[in-house]
Amino acid sequence: MVWGPAEFVGLPPWGLVREGILAGTLGVLAIVGTGAVGVWTGASALADGEAGLVGAGALALYLAFVRAGRALIGIVAVLGVCLALHAPQAAAGVVLADRGRVQSVVVTSVDSGRQAAAGRSRYLCSVADQAGVPLKVRIWRGCGRTTRPGDALAVVYDPQGRVSPRGLEAGTAATGPLRDLAALAAALVAGCVIAVVRSYRLTHALSAPSRPFTDADVSGHHSVDHR
Repeated sequence: MVWGPAEFVGLPPWGLVREGILAGTLGVLAIVGTGAVGVWTGASALADGEAGLVGAGALALYLAFVRAGRALIGIVAVLGVCLALHAPQAAAGVVLADRGRVQSVVVTSVDSGRQAAAGRSRYLCSVADQAGVPLKVRIWRGCGRTTRPGDALAVVYDPQGRVSPRGLEAGTAATGPLRDLAALAAALVAGCVIAVVRSYRLTHALSAPSRPFTDADVSGHHSVDHR
């Protein structure tokens, strides 16, 4: 019930391996595809990752339907949620790299109340454009401990307004989010393969009804020479 019965000896059945790869691949395409389409087209229902969460839930229900181990279903569900939440952010980075424009903004205030990874504080800068119009989002890339109101920051924005502006930070690789996305997708497919393979139950084959005797079997039995 926890990890799946895996009632086979030796290598896993190739049919189950293919089924797991197919299920994981379709799940990744559904989760990542909806987020990417939502960010590119500006559809908020898809760009927020909600549709991706539905795809992750559907994948978990499929694994429950094939009676995979509960622990593996939970692992796949967690990976699916992480992928659904990360996909829109990675897609937004791709959109800004493709059609983004860079402009200079002025810092109006700095907030250091948000905690980032490894226990470090993440500084958030409220900024305004050159005309004095404040941006609706706060910038953390390029906003640091030494940043003060009145400083200038460079941000990249989407001319079509479908993606929120982001700050530019020196030394940050644009492919970083895509690598993280690829790693999550590979882990999700691998989890689906293991879950589907370990759901194999030999008891289903053993419990199949045997072939009933026919008249030919009976006549053949009586014709046996008992010498």
